[in-house]
Amino acid sequence: MPARTRSRALATTGSTVQARRVYGYARVSTIAQASDGVSLGAQERAIAGYAQMHGLAVDRVFVERGVSGSRPLADRPEGARLLALLQPGDTVITAKLDRMFRSAVDALAMLGKLKDQSVSLHMIDLGGDVSGNGISKLVFSILSAVAEAERDRIRERISEAKADQRKRGLHLGGTAPFGFTIDAQGVLVPEPAQQRAIKRARELHTRGLSLRAIQADLARRGHKVSHVLVSRLVT
Repeated sequence: MPARTRSRALATTGSTVQARRVYGYARVSTIAQASDGVSLGAQERAIAGYAQMHGLAVDRVFVERGVSGSRPLADRPEGARLLALLQPGDTVITAKLDRMFRSAVDALAMLGKLKDQSVSLHMIDLGGDVSGNGISKLVFSILSAVAEAERDRIRERISEAKADQRKRGLHLGGTAPFGFTIDAQGVLVPEPAQQRAIKRARELHTRGLSLRAIQADLARRGHKVSHVLVSRLVT
């Protein structure tokens, strides 16, 4: 019997015996790295060496050339092909966490999905099988802590960016609020006709007119606004 067949674990489905597949995954970010092959070669050698040490035969290595790590695994050409092929009992080996995932948050989410599929993930830089042996719980704890720190940093960056936009009078996204337009630099600029409508709505409100009456008045002047918007304008 060939060595490759002997080293492969078997899974039984009904009366059919199926060989569990072992896949490798490697990635480089730039075309230059993909061309010289140094980084890719190191990753592929690490995957092959790890597999040999654990009595596994790698069926295929998915090589991602010139693809940024900022893209999720499922959005990368080879990553998508790998995920589409995975079956329960399969094993995936990658040299480093950052070759396969864009962040700890991304890694944590994908690890959960792979565990649900009964697919084993081996990350060599984290000690091996992170989904089914003794280090799994430790790895998940570490990744969870790092992921939470990443989320906090993202929230801080978003908050700081929005605060800076507000200081500079920039629009924070979405449709411009009634009474304003957005110029080419992304700054909110008062829209004269709508500003007059806002002033009119507030004057009518001080006279005691109902929101429905104010809404009807604005509609007659060409401003079809909702009852909810009228309430916001006058308050």
